[in-house]
Amino acid sequence: MTNEELILQRLDALEAKLTPLIKDRQKWTEFKDDLIPLQNHAVALFIEQLQEVEAGFQLEDALTLVKRSMRSIKNFLFILKATDNIIDFVTDLEPLLKSAVPKMIEHLDELERKGVFRIVKSMLDIRAKIAAAYDHHDIEQIGDGLVALLALAKKMADPRTLAFLEKMAEIPASLDLSQAPKVGPFGLISAGFNPEVKEGLGVLMALTKAMAKLKTDGHVPDKVVRPAEIAS
Repeated sequence: MTNEELILQRLDALEAKLTPLIKDRQKWTEFKDDLIPLQNHAVALFIEQLQEVEAGFQLEDALTLVKRSMRSIKNFLFILKATDNIIDFVTDLEPLLKSAVPKMIEHLDELERKGVFRIVKSMLDIRAKIAAAYDHHDIEQIGDGLVALLALAKKMADPRTLAFLEKMAEIPASLDLSQAPKVGPFGLISAGFNPEVKEGLGVLMALTKAMAKLKTDGHVPDKVVRPAEIAS
């Protein structure tokens, strides 16, 4: 092999090695050419955004933010730790919520079936109607009246009062007024000898004597008036 052939062979080998490098160089050049317009657009957009915040942003503020952030690093760590605790709490609470929420929904559905919500809505409607019909002065007077009625109900809760009212309520059921005979003056005189009539008249006189106290002090005395005391 002559020297010329040897040189040509080496040149071919060198060309074969340089060809991939040249292709890579061309690809990189093409990539750079494609990237330059995007880079220019990004820089222009970045500058435009900076112009919008230029009036409210100063470099000193950024430095102050960095320094305060460095001084508050313990607070940041505390916040992160608290966040971890909250996440752990929610993670532990999730199974309970999965079992409690359906029960709560079931309970609310049961209340809906029983009409509790409709009753509450009706009560709110009643309050709205009362508010529309009466002013606050009227409501105060009504409240005072309700307090007085409650006091009266408390007095009526006395065992003796309840026993008296219960006996009075039993009287109409034991009577048949359609069978009541006509009674004249002589009938009244003869009925006065009946023991039951005597007891009834005694009770009536005791009630009459007790009701006379209303004219003096405005309330029934605590002392029990007995029929035997009428003559006193």
